Amino acid sequence: MNTKNFTKAVPMEKIRVRDSFWSRYMEVVRTSMIPYQWKALNDKVEGAAPSYCIHNFRVAAGLEKGEHGGYVFQDSDLAKWIEAASYSLIHHPDPALEKDLDDVIELIGKAQQPDGYLDTYYIIRGLDQRFTNLLNNHELYCCGHMLEAAIAFYRATGKRSLLDIMLRFVDLIDSTFGPEENKKHGYPGHEEIELALMKLYRITKDPKHLRLAKYFIDERGQSPNYFEEENKGRNFYWANSYFKFQYYQAGKPLREQIAAEGHAVRAMYLYSGAADVAKETADDGLYQTLCTLWKNTTGRQMYITGSVGASDYGESFSYDYDLPNDTVYGETCAAIGLAFWAHRMLEIEPRGEYADVLEKVLYNGSISGMQLDGTRFFYVNPLEVIPEASKKAYVYSHVKPQRQKWFGCACCPPNLARLITSLPEYAYGVRDKTVFAHLYLGGTVDLRGEGIPACLEVETGYPWNGNVRMTVHTDEAADWQLALRIPGWCGKYALSVNGETAAAELTDGYAFISREFRDGDIIELELDMPVEKMQANPRVREDIGRVAVMRGPVVYCVEEADNGGQLARIRLTDAPFTVDYEPDLLSGIAVIRTQGEYLEGDWGEDLYRKAEAGKWISKELTLIPYYAWANRQEGEMRVWMRN
Repeated sequence: MNTKNFTKAVPMEKIRVRDSFWSRYMEVVRTSMIPYQWKALNDKVEGAAPSYCIHNFRVAAGLEKGEHGGYVFQDSDLAKWIEAASYSLIHHPDPALEKDLDDVIELIGKAQQPDGYLDTYYIIRGLDQRFTNLLNNHELYCCGHMLEAAIAFYRATGKRSLLDIMLRFVDLIDSTFGPEENKKHGYPGHEEIELALMKLYRITKDPKHLRLAKYFIDERGQSPNYFEEENKGRNFYWANSYFKFQYYQAGKPLREQIAAEGHAVRAMYLYSGAADVAKETADDGLYQTLCTLWKNTTGRQMYITGSVGASDYGESFSYDYDLPNDTVYGETCAAIGLAFWAHRMLEIEPRGEYADVLEKVLYNGSISGMQLDGTRFFYVNPLEVIPEASKKAYVYSHVKPQRQKWFGCACCPPNLARLITSLPEYAYGVRDKTVFAHLYLGGTVDLRGEGIPACLEVETGYPWNGNVRMTVHTDEAADWQLALRIPGWCGKYALSVNGETAAAELTDGYAFISREFRDGDIIELELDMPVEKMQANPRVREDIGRVAVMRGPVVYCVEEADNGGQLARIRLTDAPFTVDYEPDLLSGIAVIRTQGEYLEGDWGEDLYRKAEAGKWISKELTLIPYYAWANRQEGEMRVWMRN
């Protein structure tokens, strides 16, 4: 592993977003999603599935009577909300929101046990059973999410209230788990604490936090298998499945794994934490394992939208090239986890392929999980929907034609909120005297204190056009490099500095400009952004003879609202595409139109007949960005079309 390749993310505190696309999303999260989710966590959304989150903490704190409600991991929903709200405070100070955070953190502190333990399920149900069912009961997972929340709140406010609570819990976990003879040799059934501990380590620099994260990564799947021993005498849900303990990525040590298997969200969180450990310890062997898993995940098991986890059986990966469009699971959390992993791989080695996947997820398979107003959500993100099938055929029952108000298992909505509020930290990285632009995000980037004596002012219409303009603001001329990502989807680009064509070295998907930068220098990048028809590998049997449409990073779809029903009878032709930006449609989108064809035929009551040539009639087709579907009336939707 070449440690000289390591980059460091420019902290979100140094970035001010003024972006034609993402500013709206961040504002929706701030003004709609965060307040709405706070109501949901308090069980105040009429007609929505109850959360029980605040109820559970009040019962655990002794402030009210009652039983534990919801799933064993219900605490994590509150943790992710705290994290999202805290990051929002960084961008937009809000005294009322900060008071809500202070109050709920005080409640969390009242629920914490004298020895530091904090998990409402066991506090209410029986502390004598804690840490006895790591396989299923998510204590370490919930701890990880609350630890991430504590770090976010500390970054946003400088207050240690939640951080000190969680440090006590981490100390308890550290004294309970490890390789020592007197400790449990266990690890979480649902990974998450690993990446949280690495975030903590970067703040505390306490070696025990790094050591504990590394232990959980390395001990997983070792023989004798901890989960097998722990689960003796209990019913094992996956006993007769092909998963066994690999459902938890624990059937064998991580370093022996070559394909993404089991529960998709668990896998993404594990790989993210492992990437952090690999970077911090310069562990090339672990990184090479992750490279192998990356190639399998993104090269054989990822949808064109960036969704992963094709099967509703266990919310899991199935096998290479198994990517059905209509029965897909594609959990929002799994796409978000892939974004986490991609960003961490970028920090180890800035390669365009990592940033391309990060971008794909951000503009497609993640934000498809929320309604444009931030008040309804998808858990599952299909690429083909027939509403009647979802309502009448069990195999499609997990696929919803409309977003839901909330879920009993509501991991996705607050996860999406924290992704969007932390988005600026994914955009830029620094390595020595080189600034990497991974994403094109309008606003300002203060690089002072990051080794570069300058600020960048970024203007762009991305993703609706490929024009990016960067202006350098600096008090002193200085030599440094600017590395601009040239996306994998871009076949032609132009790059200039102060109006003159720039000599740039293209390496690993980035165009490097090396020069003495002065105040007022203007860098302009023009990415050619034609409409493209995309094909899948023929091993993806569902997509043979079909194409998907992309423009830049955005995947498009046809929807019944624009094209009528029975979308399976549509096919594209060689007719040209036109692109029009429509600011009043679906919060502002670039609409693609083309002349396609529709299979006509009057079959009467016949179910079958002798084959004959189909009659195709001309039909104008309208395509919208995939992420924006299901924001109008209920209807069919399709990404892959006949060609």
